Amino acid sequence: MSKDESCSAQWYVIHTYSGYEKKVSETILRKAENLQMKDKILEVQIPTEEVTEITDGKEREVTRKTYPGYVLVHMIYSDEAAYLIRSIRGVTGFLGADPNQPIALTPAEVASMGVDLGRTVEVNISAGDSVRITGTAMDGFTGVVQSINIEERTCNVLVSMFGQETPTTLALTDVRKID
Repeated sequence: MSKDESCSAQWYVIHTYSGYEKKVSETILRKAENLQMKDKILEVQIPTEEVTEITDGKEREVTRKTYPGYVLVHMIYSDEAAYLIRSIRGVTGFLGADPNQPIALTPAEVASMGVDLGRTVEVNISAGDSVRITGTAMDGFTGVVQSINIEERTCNVLVSMFGQETPTTLALTDVRKID
């Protein structure tokens, strides 16, 4: 591929059926290789983010799609490349007002699509929720969440101990939400 060709490559958004993103991206790459179009279709990405979920005191890492139903393709637009993509099962078309002439993303839009958004943490408790404490010296006590510190992965809980309200800082993995 010449320097001119790589400069004319741009990012486009493809709309797919939700849940078909991975299959569509794999099929695009496979067809591009089979039809010797790897010099036209350079890269395919599904915008995702890494999320730490803390539910019922258990921490787990998950990868979540930031834009379900969308796939990003870095390609040199041509009728042949567009036809290849549109012919794939699960693709509903390119994003843009004119389906025959999709609009390329600007570099700022590509960055905002979140190809690399970093890591976030999600918890299933919030301030005001009743929780049961587990895995500490206060195992079995209950309390009410006062605040949550996501960065430190802790929460402040007002625990009723021996008739008195005692504020306590606990790890998010040491509390379970009471339904």
